[in-house]
Amino acid sequence: MAKISISMTDGMNDYVQARVKAGEYNNTSEYFRDLVRRDQENAAKYTALKQAIQDGLDSGISPRTPQDIMQAVKDRIANDPLQTKR
Repeated sequence: MAKISISMTDGMNDYVQARVKAGEYNNTSEYFRDLVRRDQENAAKYTALKQAIQDGLDSGISPRTPQDIMQAVKDRIANDPLQTKR
């Protein structure tokens, strides 16, 4: 396992220590590992979003009208067994 050393302001350190003291994390290492995991997850979501946007741009202009698209959505909702009927 790699070991790193970081510098931070006293205020940041106080904040991290308060989170540990509150029992949200067992120690500062756990806190920073959680931050890195969350950053990795966010980066993966951002990459997927950028790819979805690019895929949409690459697909070109739809031949369907806005009304066709809305009707397709309504039909899909109407046929979805998980939707509650009102």
